[in-house]
Amino acid sequence: EVQLQASGGGLVQAGGSLRLSCVTSGFNFDDYSIGWFRQAPGKERGGVACISSSVDSIYYADSVRGRFTISSDNAKNTVYLQMNSPKPEDTAVYYCAASSTVISSNRRNAPSYPYWGQGTQVTVSS
Repeated sequence: EVQLQASGGGLVQAGGSLRLSCVTSGFNFDDYSIGWFRQAPGKERGGVACISSSVDSIYYADSVRGRFTISSDNAKNTVYLQMNSPKPEDTAVYYCAASSTVISSNRRNAPSYPYWGQGTQVTVSS
């Protein structure tokens, strides 16, 4: 059974830092792309960052590039999202998701990912 467990959310001040973790199980980690998505109230779920062993480059949304860093620990089947200098507009529920079929052109799209974690709330105060 494919499982993803997101954690690490909380309340952080603007300009601070926070690290989210996504622990995965039930699939061959090396064969999957893992994406971080977020959804704020009243907004669609959007891609934040994606990492994959099959796609050369790492994807970042323009709004987080230079502030957030996605990384993976293959030995622990875990993907991280380091959030530096967060802004109030980064406030959202953050989800991690897995897919074995994404390519560069669709990895930022939520429907491309069949497996999802439960989400972790990130609140950035000004």
